[in-house]
Amino acid sequence: MKSIYLETTVVGHIAGRLHPVATILARQQVTRQWWDSASDRYLLFVSDLVLAECGDGDEDAASERLKILEGIDVLQTTAAANELAASLIAAHAVPKSEPRDALHIALAAINGIDYLATWNFKHIMNPSTQHLIDAVCRNAGIESAVICTPEQLLVTYDDP
Repeated sequence: MKSIYLETTVVGHIAGRLHPVATILARQQVTRQWWDSASDRYLLFVSDLVLAECGDGDEDAASERLKILEGIDVLQTTAAANELAASLIAAHAVPKSEPRDALHIALAAINGIDYLATWNFKHIMNPSTQHLIDAVCRNAGIESAVICTPEQLLVTYDDP
């Protein structure tokens, strides 16, 4: 069975009220559709960072996000993940202003996760930096996770 690291934006699209902007609403709907069968098709993982980010903000919203994550395996931040995140920033694969985004990528790679699911197009799933992410991971002797959206995972043909 393939593994998926759920980045915080995915959890945010599962929880909460539906957004009034059509494009965001569509992402929420497809994410929720994917989520309905995700645990049957994939091994799901989050990290201590995802838990911390989901626990921030409004208490009721944070509680809802954390409830969604109950029972999902939690990856811990390690020195190796911090080192890879620093390398991603040094190589300009992720801006130095976004160390948590670099850490999400590093945690998935260090732990051998197959897919990193995200809706963060700016710093994680950015086609202009994907080659840099892959190169940094390769140089570290690690294979990077395939970075994709829940919508892309909804239509994959992997045999779990």
